[in-house]
Amino acid sequence: MERAALKTVEWMEEKHLVQGKILIVCGSGNNGGDGFAVARLLHQKHCQVTVVFVGKESSMSRECCLQAKIAHNLGISIVTELPGEEYNVIIDAVFGVGLSREISGHYEEVIRTLNARQGIKLAVDIPSGIDSKSGKVLGTAFRADATVTFQCEKAGTVLFPGTEYAGEVVAADIGIDTSIFEAQPEICYTLETEDVTRYLPQRRADSHKGSYGKVLMITGSKGMAGAAYLSAKAAYTCGAGLVQVYTHESNRVILQQLLPEAIISTYENDFAKESETLKTLLEWADVVCIGCGLGLSDMARALLEHTLVNADVPCVIDADGLNLLAKNMELLHRMKAAAVLTPHMKEMAGMLGCTVPELKTERFARMKKFVEQYPVVCVLKDSRSMVAASGKKTFLNTAGNCGMAKAGSGDVLAGVITAFLAQKMPAYESAVGGVFLHAGGGDEARRMCGSYSMLAEDLIEGIKKLLRKTEQMEGEQK
Repeated sequence: MERAALKTVEWMEEKHLVQGKILIVCGSGNNGGDGFAVARLLHQKHCQVTVVFVGKESSMSRECCLQAKIAHNLGISIVTELPGEEYNVIIDAVFGVGLSREISGHYEEVIRTLNARQGIKLAVDIPSGIDSKSGKVLGTAFRADATVTFQCEKAGTVLFPGTEYAGEVVAADIGIDTSIFEAQPEICYTLETEDVTRYLPQRRADSHKGSYGKVLMITGSKGMAGAAYLSAKAAYTCGAGLVQVYTHESNRVILQQLLPEAIISTYENDFAKESETLKTLLEWADVVCIGCGLGLSDMARALLEHTLVNADVPCVIDADGLNLLAKNMELLHRMKAAAVLTPHMKEMAGMLGCTVPELKTERFARMKKFVEQYPVVCVLKDSRSMVAASGKKTFLNTAGNCGMAKAGSGDVLAGVITAFLAQKMPAYESAVGGVFLHAGGGDEARRMCGSYSMLAEDLIEGIKKLLRKTEQMEGEQK
């Protein structure tokens, strides 16, 4: 608690906030204890500090009670009603990470009043009213300009809508050994830009196109050449050696023009005539990506079922492939090799048989149950995408931006993950690395184009730029 308070005040000093009139609103738990300790440190720096205690004295934790007594003995003003005057800084220390019930009554009134006040607003550890696991607003929540959180960022300030209430989030090191989290599967992790190199397949000087895998893309129904093109181009961009697109005949000419590097094989609408061709293609491939723009026709269903049952190589299943799969989930138990599923929220809800709001609130629990039930790696695409697999820690992606919310972005991600699988990376690592590289490419694309104008093809250019930067960094390190 002392270290938490010290780090909070240090951050305030860096931002030149240790001045003027400061209001600290404390609850009766340990978060309130943090607030009382912050008040003491600010008082010792000669700030005009007022503490409002809004909790119940009978419910005070031992640590909170001790910090409140110290503050009182130092002559710090402690009141139980919000003063009517204005303050330069308002600090929220009402509820911490343990809150699970909806805020109502007196507490709701306090938080709504604080939100309406002028001044810079700072939350201690997490904004009061935000569920620390899901980011859900528990009735009402403190709207902070910044949050100083301790040791590790909380999922609730990463996920929406919690992240919008947290403002700028600073994870302050208070001396907790994070290795204790490694044995706790419910604790997820994220990556930073410098981690990209850990998830990239190695390029060898003595190599050829066969060294980096043969990719089969079963993508693009009639008139859906774009999905086939974007996924195939992304696979090439991320290092795949050879890409063959198996698509509807109507897409042949445009794909040959857009991506001459790819082999184009086509089908019509009679699976009986195509089954031998598909069998040969599956024997040729080192990895399969199926579903991007595939459609929901009987032909698409037959292509999916035959592929999943007969492929001896890893498969990435995306888009329409997932919507078809939702009607016959037992196919996943009949697969012979690894599978990576890349659903967005609606597709995942369809496979789970729940609503999107239910999934948003319970995503960690539902994903955990899903990957334990089916032998897959699952990438749940959202504003904060996550990767889950049985026996693995959940990866929660914090990179990327709203400019990526465009048609085709998912096709690009499917291609990136497929490329990594083609280069013999394990399925889970391919999914984590693919999600993070895709998001980093989105951030590069926003810098080039802005979030309004970004297209899926710009994403691929962003990925190229990020990969080039990564190679340059590796060269400098050598």
